[in-house]
Amino acid sequence: MRKCLALVMGMAFTACASAQSPGETDREIGKLIAASGCDLCHKLEPRKSAANEVLPIGPAWKEIARKYAGQKDAVDRLTGIVLQGSGSGPRDRHWSRQASGVAMPPNTVEISKADAERVVRWILSLQK
Repeated sequence: MRKCLALVMGMAFTACASAQSPGETDREIGKLIAASGCDLCHKLEPRKSAANEVLPIGPAWKEIARKYAGQKDAVDRLTGIVLQGSGSGPRDRHWSRQASGVAMPPNTVEISKADAERVVRWILSLQK
């Protein structure tokens, strides 16, 4: 199933615009996302509203891109969240009714700082 998810996500990334370093492809970012497990909680597109729906664990990348659009510290801030995780307090529930996860766990074991920054830059490129 994980290989199937990676394939589907890779195909979706290929269709999206990106702002990676020259020569880097959406397929490479897709592989990095799959290998790091980011796609287990996050998806590319926002959910469709429906009765009795189950919220995704994490917000969609396009929602994240929209929320952080134009913020000068977005890359550093989001890279920090990817690596250290987010808090679980009431003030940290900024994705209420969009995601079911209360907190994002730290990911320093799954992804390096450089790779986390690559993924964050790709996510932020989705706002264009």
